[in-house]
Amino acid sequence: MQIDRHKTREIKIGRVKIGGSNPIIIQSMVKVDTKDVDAVVRQIKSLEKSGCEIIRVTVKDKESAAAISKIKRKINIPLVADIHFDYKLALLAIKNGADKIRLNPGNIFKARQIKTVAEAAKKAGIPIRVGVNSGSVKKEVSGVRGQGSSVERMVKSAQDYIKMLEGFGFYNIVVSLKASNILDTIEAYRKMAKLTNYPLHLGLTATGSPYAGAIKSSIALGALLLEGIGDTIRVSLTEKPQDEVSAAKVILGSLGLRNFGPEIISCPTCGRCEVNLVNIVNNLEKRLSAKRYPLNANSMKVAVMGCVVNGPGEAREADIGIAFGKKDGLLFKHGKPIKKVSANKCVEVLLKEIFIK
Repeated sequence: MQIDRHKTREIKIGRVKIGGSNPIIIQSMVKVDTKDVDAVVRQIKSLEKSGCEIIRVTVKDKESAAAISKIKRKINIPLVADIHFDYKLALLAIKNGADKIRLNPGNIFKARQIKTVAEAAKKAGIPIRVGVNSGSVKKEVSGVRGQGSSVERMVKSAQDYIKMLEGFGFYNIVVSLKASNILDTIEAYRKMAKLTNYPLHLGLTATGSPYAGAIKSSIALGALLLEGIGDTIRVSLTEKPQDEVSAAKVILGSLGLRNFGPEIISCPTCGRCEVNLVNIVNNLEKRLSAKRYPLNANSMKVAVMGCVVNGPGEAREADIGIAFGKKDGLLFKHGKPIKKVSANKCVEVLLKEIFIK
């Protein structure tokens, strides 16, 4: 099955292109005070190694805006300035080299202020993200009866903001419509995808704990991505941002939208399993995450199966696989049995097979 992407216009954020036929890009957000330049740079460099491709920082005061220029000199990925309440902070962020500005229609909505930011962004050649959040969207939105539904208010708020920016001759726009409710988020993005061809940044906000948040985000983002909706994604977790990147990679990889290295297929184990498969799989994943993959390994499927019921079948279907019996496993390569491998040597054997160029 191939997913047909929703057609959006191409937009450039620093050196990264989104929309059009470009791959879906992974984004995260710095979780330390932007004024602490050293801590911010350390976190961003770690995120770069994890696979983050765009990073956002909070700009809550003038000092945070001024720090952007210092941060930019030490990182390699595009930097987005997150602006709320004070439009002047957006102007300072642009002056200090931000690659994109995120504005919240719920708290920066005066036409004169938006026009000033749009003019500065246009002069700098950077995009603006119209970042709607259900928790901060205005209660009174033109064209929505009464208070209306959360989805109606989010979509109309984004539409009104886009029209305002377009009225100022600004078209370098990205849109997001995030709610903490899965169904509202999905419906809002579906509606917006029918109304615009601007790139869409996907996300579910305030998801809760890392475990719950990853599951909720997988449902919401997965549903939209299956429909071809989405040009960039962020998995928001109450956890270190590296985990957000890991979760995003799993979502995109599972749908075949990006390849980030070998896909490990492993059974959940049961009473028939006579080896410590949990340790084997964890060790394999850890060892793989520390390596650079040859191009032939990017789309590789590696099966690690614990017993003789489904194990041989899954191992044969994978590019490389091991199906365990009691203490030993049978190594398969491209569907053919190769040799017996002991449990304590299987990780080394699999790594050797994966990295044969």
